[in-house]
Amino acid sequence: MKECKPWNEEDLEALIAHFQTLDAKKTQVTETPCPPPSPRLNASLSAHPEKDELILFGGEYFNGQKTFMYNELYIYSIRKGTWTKVDIPGPPPRRCAHQAVVVPQGGGQLWIFGGEFASPDGEQFYHYKDLWVLHLATKTWEQIRSTGGPSGRSGHRMVAWKRQLILFGGFHESTRDYIYYSDVYTFSLDTFLWSKLSPSGPGPTPRSGCLMAVTPQGSIAIYGGYSKQRVKKDVDKGTQHSDMFLLKPEDGGEDKWTWTRVNPSGVKPTVRSGFSVAVAPNHQILVFGGVCDEEEEEHLEGSFFNDLYIYDAAKSRWFAAQLKGPKSEKKRRRRGKADDPEGATEEETGGTSAPEPLEVIKEVVSEDGTVITIKQVLTPSGLGVQPPPKADDSASEASSTGQEPCPRSSAMLAVKHGLLYVYGGMFEAGDRQVTLSDLYCLDLHKMEEWKTLVEMDPKSQEWLEESDSEEDSSSDEEGAEGGDEDQEEDSSEDSAEEGADPQHPEVAHGEQYEEYLSRTEQHWLKLARNHVGPDAKEKKVLRVAQAMAKACFDDAVPDIAQAKH
Repeated sequence: MKECKPWNEEDLEALIAHFQTLDAKKTQVTETPCPPPSPRLNASLSAHPEKDELILFGGEYFNGQKTFMYNELYIYSIRKGTWTKVDIPGPPPRRCAHQAVVVPQGGGQLWIFGGEFASPDGEQFYHYKDLWVLHLATKTWEQIRSTGGPSGRSGHRMVAWKRQLILFGGFHESTRDYIYYSDVYTFSLDTFLWSKLSPSGPGPTPRSGCLMAVTPQGSIAIYGGYSKQRVKKDVDKGTQHSDMFLLKPEDGGEDKWTWTRVNPSGVKPTVRSGFSVAVAPNHQILVFGGVCDEEEEEHLEGSFFNDLYIYDAAKSRWFAAQLKGPKSEKKRRRRGKADDPEGATEEETGGTSAPEPLEVIKEVVSEDGTVITIKQVLTPSGLGVQPPPKADDSASEASSTGQEPCPRSSAMLAVKHGLLYVYGGMFEAGDRQVTLSDLYCLDLHKMEEWKTLVEMDPKSQEWLEESDSEEDSSSDEEGAEGGDEDQEEDSSEDSAEEGADPQHPEVAHGEQYEEYLSRTEQHWLKLARNHVGPDAKEKKVLRVAQAMAKACFDDAVPDIAQAKH
């Protein structure tokens, strides 16, 4: 690790002020058609209240050495399937883990509160307590200065309730200490005043990253979340919460509220944090993905998810979403329902899903030999991974392969016209963090299959190992600012310097995966042990070895098929 002066809050404030000076040079609104945004997590994705658009703001990206912070504003046109970068004078400072809420007033407004700015080395954080509104009709940013609001924080949750914003929880972390919150604030969209609520009844313990959504009955649901506490000096214990509460307004006034703990029935999400939340048109609450951290002594390993759960507040019941699969296929699959003629327009992929629940660890081997781990649970409901499209497939074919989002946490969710959109997020592979920039959608009415709108090849992900070189410190400012172009240049230079892939056993013509694995298992076990280290459990070594073999097999099969023709 390089020797450098640790960042403090004053340093971060100065850096933020520097970036705001750069932003102040923007004097007019510019809208520029652009490729999909670069990988990021902990951004906000919101559906425009009047237009067929999604609004992406902020976020963060870590490449192994530097943390990049963003305050860019992107608009995704649902009808055209195109991205536009919108530069507006006087934007909020760069941030992630904020909250964004859309309301219909004045042609549409996007309200943003709080979040954090991380130092380029990712070791120190500045937590915002500012409130901003983006007037969508006029494309203008405005900072709302009102006293009595929440303290600086990130990981909080905020919803629109009638003509108010209601905010709950979050956390604040400094170099030496941290604190989690369970307080509740309201902000009036009429008076522009903050109020702190004091609900009666036993409420949630302090937490961040929880579910917060308005129910059809007018209550506010709080579920899950994450917190940690110090058990002894320099030792913290994290808690992934799975309890649920309702915050209900009392009769006779909007300033009196009551906490009630609830225990819904049904199939509840497994314990996790980092999940993403959206609300369906029928007011059902959607929970996607997340990670379950398993602490073993000083080692922390996360299992990532890509499943979808639904909370029906009217019935106080959880459901695990079951996808029906595409309605028209070359290879028929057993299904409980008859085909709907409307499904005839779907692409026939010819893929088959696993006949019974199966946990798959998918590994992608990058050019430098690094293995990226993706854990997936395939269910008999048709949530199987379809093979990727061939190189000569058209864009329309690629969008209908039925390939689902890989497991991830901290993704961005939004719902528009009954379609659920999932963008970005991250997963971990050992000490490596893979940040995503893909975009998927799911028709919540049909519940058939995910469709890929923007693809991403994880092998293209830049990752820089920690360096002792003092040269890195000179680029810290650029890292916190953004620097997408530099990322691309660095990535191409790195790939040119790296050696070729290690030689792997070839797949024979007509050979099935099970046969290939049996024949080559010792090769993959040796590689897996080198990758995960000598102290790893044998079970993990075997999982990694099998996944590496599967990735190599999957890559080789299309080439063999092509060679036959």
